[in-house]
Amino acid sequence: QVQLEESGGGLVLAGGSLRLSCVASRSIISAGVMGWYRRAPGKQRELVARISRGGITNYADSVKGRFTISRDDAKNMMNLQMNSLEPEDTAVYYCNTAPVLLNWGKGTLVTVSS
Repeated sequence: QVQLEESGGGLVLAGGSLRLSCVASRSIISAGVMGWYRRAPGKQRELVARISRGGITNYADSVKGRFTISRDDAKNMMNLQMNSLEPEDTAVYYCNTAPVLLNWGKGTLVTVSS
């Protein structure tokens, strides 16, 4: 069973930045489209960014221009650089394939204070 582990979350002031990382227990990140998801308090989980094996990226309108997704297949790693963070970005962030094919990891909590 492939395991996903997210890290890099924390508490940041509005306008600040964080860099999230996702590591897979074995080589699956290079297998196809990977994505970063988030679940804000009281809301459903949503896809915020995805990246294809060839590096093509797509972003939710709410994060476009502020977030950057990247992948390092050699390290089975994927990152999410988050800049100009807003309180509305407060959520638990998860990585998975897109569409979702794997069990969810524990996620990493991002809290943005105003």
